[in-house]
Amino acid sequence: MSKSIKDMNMQELGGYICDALKKQNIYVVLSGGSCVEIYSKGEYTSQDLDLINQYNEHFKKIRNTMKYLGFKEHNRYFIHKDTELFIEFPSGPLGVGDEVVTEIAEIDTEAGVLRLLTPTDCIKDRLAAFYHWDDEQCLQQAIWVANQNNFDFDSVKAWSISEKCEEKFNIFQKRLKDKKPLI
Repeated sequence: MSKSIKDMNMQELGGYICDALKKQNIYVVLSGGSCVEIYSKGEYTSQDLDLINQYNEHFKKIRNTMKYLGFKEHNRYFIHKDTELFIEFPSGPLGVGDEVVTEIAEIDTEAGVLRLLTPTDCIKDRLAAFYHWDDEQCLQQAIWVANQNNFDFDSVKAWSISEKCEEKFNIFQKRLKDKKPLI
């Protein structure tokens, strides 16, 4: 690693942690607000990295690796003296609503390879909160991601129907700047 943690941005820190855990055969995938921050190009910002434990490895292995990297466990997060970002490891399986996520995107950074949801699955992740908990902020986040990235419109629509949320999908579709599919 050429950069210290204090000099890493969110993507680099995520890549650094992903690589360190991968060396221990632990695969994590960034989801949640940090994915939105990346795909919305900063329209939304997050102070934590939600790294989903893709294959539900024993948490003790994650804890040991994070401790080795200099992080301390505090409540449900890991913190480090050199960054304001919090790290959380929600348990898997990796999914959006009732659908298992199978495609993982990657971003090469100076500090490691960040594994994260695709733009399509990031949109589904945010829409799930809107569909099931009426979270209007997550609807807006889904729109930001959709307006700034190529995504599989038909997949989002089919998933929305399978989640029994076609009416709320129609709200999402109406609020998009460009109402036609991007791929």
